Amino acid sequence: MRIVDVAEFYAPNGGGVRTYIDRKFIAAAEAGHELFVIAPGPKDGFEARPGGGVIWVRSPGLPFDSNYWMFVHAGPVHAHLDRLKPDLVEASSPWRGAWIVASWAGFAAKAMFWHADPVASYPQRWLAPHVDPDRIDQLFAGFWSHLRRLATYFDSSVAGSVWLGRRLRDLDMGPLATIPLGADCSAFSPALRDDALHAGLVSDLGLPPDGKVLLGVGRFHPQKRWPMIAAAVAAANRPEQPIGLLILGDGMDRARVARAARRYPNVQLMTPTRDRSYLAKLFASVDGLVHGSESETFGLVIAEALASGLPVVLPDRGACSELAPPSVREIYRSADVGSATAAILRLFARDPVALRAASLQAATEVRSDSQHYVELFDLYDRLIRDRHAESATAV
Repeated sequence: MRIVDVAEFYAPNGGGVRTYIDRKFIAAAEAGHELFVIAPGPKDGFEARPGGGVIWVRSPGLPFDSNYWMFVHAGPVHAHLDRLKPDLVEASSPWRGAWIVASWAGFAAKAMFWHADPVASYPQRWLAPHVDPDRIDQLFAGFWSHLRRLATYFDSSVAGSVWLGRRLRDLDMGPLATIPLGADCSAFSPALRDDALHAGLVSDLGLPPDGKVLLGVGRFHPQKRWPMIAAAVAAANRPEQPIGLLILGDGMDRARVARAARRYPNVQLMTPTRDRSYLAKLFASVDGLVHGSESETFGLVIAEALASGLPVVLPDRGACSELAPPSVREIYRSADVGSATAAILRLFARDPVALRAASLQAATEVRSDSQHYVELFDLYDRLIRDRHAESATAV
C-alpha cells in the first residue's frame, strides 16, 4: 500500500515525532509499503528515503519555535496528494495539517495519529497544579467539540498509548484504535553499558567516584520542565549520595534551560547529537532517567531508557508512568519540585543489586517498535479494504 503522512511537526531538528517517522520509513520499506511524508519546511524539495521520501512544502516558520514551520495553504498539499494517489492518508497532528487532509476530496482511507494532546500540553500544564485537569477539560469543552468534529472526517483515530487511548475514548473522539508505540530494541540494550564512560560522566559533573548520574533527554520546551528537574536533582544531591544530572536536547527554550543549569554545579547540558549508537551507549551507562513532562502521549525516551536497563523517575500524569513497572520507577506529583526530589531520593535509597536486577528484567519486557508498526500497517490495510468495500456497495 502507499501511505502519505501529512506531518505538520516533522522537521530536521524535531524531537520524538521525527524519530518515530524516521523509524516508520524503515519499517514500511521492510514490509513492502511505500511511505511519503508531506511536511512544511523553509523551501520546496524532496528527500529520498527507503520506499519513499519526504516532500517539503515551502511554508512560514512557526512564530514561537524556529525549529518548525507551519502549513498555511491547502493547495500545495492537495496537489501532492492528487499526484501520489495514496491508499491511505495519515494526519499526524490535530492542527492545520489535519484540516487540510480532512478537506482533500481524493479517494483514500484517512487516519489521524495523535502525537499530541493539545489540552494536556498547554492549558493543563500552564495551570498545574492549581486547577484540576478534569476541570480544565470542562473549560475547554468547545475545543474538544472542535476536535470531535475534525475526527469525523477520518476513518479512525490512532492513539499511541493505553493512557491516550483511554483519554480519547472518554472524550468521545469517534472510531479509535489504540496501538502503543515501542522502542528500537535492536539499538538500545543494557549490554551497551560502558563503565569507563560512566566514570567520565561522573567526573565531568564534579562528583566523587561513587556519584550517580541521572539523564534527562528531550526538546528544550517549557512542556518538558527542565528547570524544575534541574532544581529537583540539585536538591537531591547529598554528601552521603552524590547525584548529578545531564540534560541532552535543544530547542526554543535553550536560554532558560541553560540559565537553570548554570545555577547548579551538579547539572550540565550536553552537546546535542543524533548519533544513535552513542545515545544507546549513553543510555546504558548512566544510573537512571528523569522526566518532567506530564503531557506525553507515549514517552519514547522512557521506552528507550527501559530498554537500556535504566530505572526511571516520572510524573504522575500522562502516558509515561504507565510504561514502567513499579519495580523500576518512582513517581512524583507533576510540576512539584519537592515531590520530584523525594522521588529521586527514594530511587537511590533502594537496594542497588535488587534495582539492577529489576531493571535488567524490565528491559526484556519493553515493547518493540517493530511490533507497533506491524499492528499499525495491519490497521491501515483494514481501513483501506473497508473504504473499497463501502465504495463497491455504494455502486
